[in-house]
Amino acid sequence: MIMVTGANGQLASLTLQDLADRKVPALGGSRTPADGQCHLDFDDLTSLDLTGVSTLVLVSAGYAEDDKVIARHRTLLDAAVRDGIVHVIYTSLTGSGEHLGFALAHRATEDLVKASGLAWTILRNGLYAELFGALLTWTPDGVESAFGDGALSAVARADLAAAAAIVASHPTAHAGKTYELVGDPITAGDVAERLNVAHQTIGLSEYRARLLADDALLPFQPPMLASIATSVRHGILSNSSPDLEMLLDRPLADALAVAASTAAAMRPGAR
Repeated sequence: MIMVTGANGQLASLTLQDLADRKVPALGGSRTPADGQCHLDFDDLTSLDLTGVSTLVLVSAGYAEDDKVIARHRTLLDAAVRDGIVHVIYTSLTGSGEHLGFALAHRATEDLVKASGLAWTILRNGLYAELFGALLTWTPDGVESAFGDGALSAVARADLAAAAAIVASHPTAHAGKTYELVGDPITAGDVAERLNVAHQTIGLSEYRARLLADDALLPFQPPMLASIATSVRHGILSNSSPDLEMLLDRPLADALAVAASTAAAMRPGAR
């Protein structure tokens, strides 16, 4: 049996749907489970029951500070070893993302996975095209961002979910492998052109000030978002790899179209 963690999240739910479409039996696990899902509380080892699960798709519990994220992943891996799981698939971060504010938790978790004694596969996911589109801000004249002319090798979330489902369906074929799952580089200017609007660049200091002034953000989020902006702006995240297309055995989804669609949906008055 396959279990996918974070079942109510967007990546995990798409992975579960893809597995269902492939008629591969799988369970979803969540801290707040819906009908048919298992209860998983990464903060409480005694609450975790992975009995009967052979393959665990560990979708990163990255919505917290590093110490909390790493502790949660360690707890789940301890339960995986205890309950006889054979193979762990971890959704990590692209190798070009070392300068991002959330890279450390991913790399530390990769080390934990490899040291667990279980068979493993690391999926180093690129940043979502959906995220790239969502980080553009609408103005009366078009969109603006702190991305400058820098490119991001963005990837549609559905493609990453499909890759996770493919690996989970035949885990032994992917044991001990680390895949770099990125798409074709796109820029904020490309997205603006697709939307038929102008793109204006703002400075990183102005962007950070806006983030710090946003009461809706948690304390760890402004530095993370600022790290994305500066990494894109300076070309750090425009890497390439054939791994995703190889796993999917089909062309990738159009990341530019996905980013533009996401941005368009956020335009004032679009809903």
